[in-house]
Amino acid sequence: MRVGILGGSFDPIHNAHLIAAQLARESLGLDVVRLMVAAQQPHKLGGHEATAEQRAEMVELAVAGLPGLVADWRELRRSGPSYTVDTLRELHAESPGTEFTLLLGADTASHFAEWREPEAIRALARVVVFRRGDAAVPAGFSAEVAVPALELSSTAVRTRAAAGLSLVGWVPDRVADYISRFGLYVSHGE
Repeated sequence: MRVGILGGSFDPIHNAHLIAAQLARESLGLDVVRLMVAAQQPHKLGGHEATAEQRAEMVELAVAGLPGLVADWRELRRSGPSYTVDTLRELHAESPGTEFTLLLGADTASHFAEWREPEAIRALARVVVFRRGDAAVPAGFSAEVAVPALELSSTAVRTRAAAGLSLVGWVPDRVADYISRFGLYVSHGE
């Protein structure tokens, strides 16, 4: 079995995440890509706009019906920061013999050396970087997956939601409905 791991806060998940996961699955011959919802990312400052459960539920909604993409809640069940090396060790213990591929955005990969036990991560998984458009892949990474240079980000989605703008094309319809139903990312006054 060949499994891709795409981690993130997914606050919220958006269409560029899904496109990248699908392209990685196809181009790398992965059986499945697990979208790993981080409880607390050690390299991101600040809190989340949505709760951990809401973020994971949005990932579940986003991948529903997409073959080979699954939501993974395991990092939410642990206390403290979400360290990739811990997740990979847990996955290896659960599924010996599985080949794991860690999927990183170029911006994330540029800080990979600062992660906890980066060499152990490389020993536990092949590390592949998403390359957008003509952007260069950071030094030390040779494997890559080309993805379209889409101007989508979780920050932009939150900004649009706060302004009451449509999220059509930004997030799957089920995620947009969830954001609206729970009033996520809407300013509640000063």
